[in-house]
Amino acid sequence: MEIITQSSVLARFGYALSDPTRSRVLLALREAPSYPGDLAEMAGVSKQSLSNHLTCLRGCGLVVAVPEGRRVRYELADRKLGDALTSLLEVVAVRDPEYCCTTTSTHVDGMACCS
Repeated sequence: MEIITQSSVLARFGYALSDPTRSRVLLALREAPSYPGDLAEMAGVSKQSLSNHLTCLRGCGLVVAVPEGRRVRYELADRKLGDALTSLLEVVAVRDPEYCCTTTSTHVDGMACCS
């Protein structure tokens, strides 16, 4: 088992949340464990795409795969992750468009940061 620093934990969590599909999966798993096919349907992505996202979330240490016979159920790795997601959703973020890079041309890697 790897011990990681607090900043690494936050970076992994931020990376996981940076993708809308991964965010939807985490929010769904906050409610209840689920199966890949159901998660793919809920997220509106292919099973292969969802598999890649689940691999990422497992690699970040946020979800675990629980074998159930021939099926695999996914759930949050720790109940506290669900609490953390709920707390994040309760935060009111105020952005200042003057200082926010809202176009791909004003942000590193061509991605908008707070559009």
